[in-house]
Amino acid sequence: MHPETTRIFEEEYRALRPRAPMPAFDIRFRRFTGLNTTIRLREGRIKVSLSDILEGAPESILRAISHILLAKLYRKPIDAVHNNRYRRFAASEAVVRQSERIRQTRGRKRISTAQGNHYNLDEIFDSLNTRFFHGLMGRPQLTWSEHSARRLLGHYDAAHNTIMVSRVFDRRNTPRYAIEYLMYHEMLHLRHPVKAKNGRRCVHSREFQAEEKFFPELEQAKKYLKTL
Repeated sequence: MHPETTRIFEEEYRALRPRAPMPAFDIRFRRFTGLNTTIRLREGRIKVSLSDILEGAPESILRAISHILLAKLYRKPIDAVHNNRYRRFAASEAVVRQSERIRQTRGRKRISTAQGNHYNLDEIFDSLNTRFFHGLMGRPQLTWSEHSARRLLGHYDAAHNTIMVSRVFDRRNTPRYAIEYLMYHEMLHLRHPVKAKNGRRCVHSREFQAEEKFFPELEQAKKYLKTL
């Protein structure tokens, strides 16, 4: 148990629900692979799991996350001050680096293979590297996903230096420009890392968006992706 953290949650609970009975809190810091948090109401007890990245965080940050979690649990408006404070903390360079180090050491990345039934991701990466990056981009780990996911079509994981592409593209009738665009998009994430801007994570910077327009079949590819 963490008496100080419990006190903060109780105070934020009372601020949100001034006349409601005070529930018992069960708050634990856990070895998550990122800045994860969960909150659940079970039989009158509120169970909270916080990433151990937050252990030792300033009281203002713990107060912000307690307010956000409780407001979400009880469907109350989230105070902008608390929300912005926590966003700035989560997007800070120190926390982002710590999160990536933890993901590298704790997280296990499932690696399949770059060679699919119809497309080879290594070959596609090398081709795009020559066409758009003068062959100077170091090749990360490339892998097809285990399943034919349609929600997450592609992803660059900076912690494991891996580009994953959904197997939904590894079909005979998939236009090559579609998978090339998806790979090019993820390569741009490798070239333009996520940055913090005004307390928010900037995933697609202006430089990223400008370079994305260099892909000749951009509109065709985006149209095809929408069909998935």
